Amino acid sequence: MAELLKIENLSTDINGKSILKDINLTVNPGETHVLMGPNGAGKSTLGYTLMGSPEYEVTSGKIIFDGEDITGESADARAKKGIFLSFQEPLEVPGISLESFIRSSLTQVTGTKIKLFAFKKELEKCMDILNMNHSYAERDLNVGFSGGEKKKSEILQLLMLKPKLAVLDETDSGLDVDAVRTVSKGIQEYQKATGGSLLIITHSTRILESLNVDKAHIMVKGHLVYTGDGSLVQKINEEGFEQFIPQEVKDAERKEKLAAAAKNAMDAVKASAARELEGMSMEQVKAEIKGGRI
Repeated sequence: MAELLKIENLSTDINGKSILKDINLTVNPGETHVLMGPNGAGKSTLGYTLMGSPEYEVTSGKIIFDGEDITGESADARAKKGIFLSFQEPLEVPGISLESFIRSSLTQVTGTKIKLFAFKKELEKCMDILNMNHSYAERDLNVGFSGGEKKKSEILQLLMLKPKLAVLDETDSGLDVDAVRTVSKGIQEYQKATGGSLLIITHSTRILESLNVDKAHIMVKGHLVYTGDGSLVQKINEEGFEQFIPQEVKDAERKEKLAAAAKNAMDAVKASAARELEGMSMEQVKAEIKGGRI
């Protein structure tokens, strides 16, 4: 089976800070992969890096999608090739309706003019899958939408755009049980209609209950530390991440905490010394230094 996505030794920085470290991951057509891990592990960074966000600098490695090296390509070029990213916190865009946004996106991705009647018919069909009132199509994109409505809006875009790979970042966060079921149904319909692949970033297992998970991955401190089959999700749910974290990662984290504590202590000493020096003459300062008091 030809690989849809192949990530090779990928490392990423943001503002000069190393976030992702030597990530290797392969997703085949039609597969569902789950990415889990503690807060701050770098899961969302991987999603943004795959989508080509300019904030994230790839310092080494490659991203191969559908047989092409897309490491240096822009986000819009990646979208046209068939990559979709749903945001953890969808943006509000005043002045453009949900319907217009999706139609414009379809035009950009397909490179063809979308016939209005057929588009509206498909849009309403997809909105019905998500139990969305059709009036939302005419409202400004996500403006005044509840958290659940924003997430449904993201899945509506997924159903309409039909990408080859969908990266879903915390799509279930903030949703009640009924909304999770509805969103999960939309994801199932996407995969059923397109045979597309999924990379689901999540802390919860609720959205996965009706999906067939092929692979589950654990990320800690920018490293992919463990990969297993779908049963790993339930194991994590019951026992947590601790047992899967390598000792070297724990040791590195401990060193980081000790270094941070030492820096904070030194900063406190410097601040205390500065307060003591305030108002002293130069001769008094020299005398304090000579006497070893500061």
